Amino acid sequence: MFTIDLILKYTPMPLSVQRKDEEGAQSLYRDICEAMNSGNPKVLELTCEGKVEKRLSIATTELVAVQVSQKGPAGGDRQPGFFVATAES
Repeated sequence: MFTIDLILKYTPMPLSVQRKDEEGAQSLYRDICEAMNSGNPKVLELTCEGKVEKRLSIATTELVAVQVSQKGPAGGDRQPGFFVATAES
């Protein structure tokens, strides 16, 4: 399972959605990066494959960063999120 974390302006905790395979996670990551780089404000509607009832709508003007990480045995026991480096110190 792959987790895509989104950091929004003025929001201390990341929002996240999950994808079952790496290809889907990388595709979503690229789509989000393109939306951030386009300069055209729009709303991204995201769904989660891990929790199918979870849906997010995010204004691209509020996005600051995006990260993809892998959960489970292949990803290790690392805590997901942007602040892992400080947590491990």
